[in-house]
Amino acid sequence: MSTSPARLVREFHRAFGLDARETPTEVSPQLAAHRGELLAEEAAEVAEVAVEGPLDDLAQELADVVYVAYGTALVHGIDLDEVIAEIHRANMSKLGPGGEILRREDGKVLKGDHYRAPDVSAVLRRQGWIPDGA
Repeated sequence: MSTSPARLVREFHRAFGLDARETPTEVSPQLAAHRGELLAEEAAEVAEVAVEGPLDDLAQELADVVYVAYGTALVHGIDLDEVIAEIHRANMSKLGPGGEILRREDGKVLKGDHYRAPDVSAVLRRQGWIPDGA
C-alpha cells in the first residue's frame, strides 16, 4: 500500500464525497475560505504544541497540516508533489557554487546571487491550468 500523501488524501476525499479536481481550477470564494480556515486551524494547533510538546502530539499536528494542505491542493486540482519539487529546486539554488550558505541570525537560509525563483505558474500550466486572460 502506497503511503503517498496525495494518494491517501484523494482516497479520503473520494470516500467522504469531498471535492477533488483533476486540473488546476479556481474554486468558489466560499470553498476557498473554508479550506483556508481548515489550514489556519491546523497551523494554530502546531504552534500550540511546537514549544511545549509532547513530540507525538507535534508529529500528529504536523501531519494534520500536511493532510489538509494536500486536501486543499486536491480541491483546487493541483498536483502538490510537482509544486513541491519546483519549490525544492528553487530552494536548492540558494546554495552558492562553492557551497556557500547565507543565513540570517536566527539560522534561516537566505537567497544568494545564484537563487532562481520557483516557476509555479509553469508547473500548473503543465498540469492543465489556463490562467485567466490567457
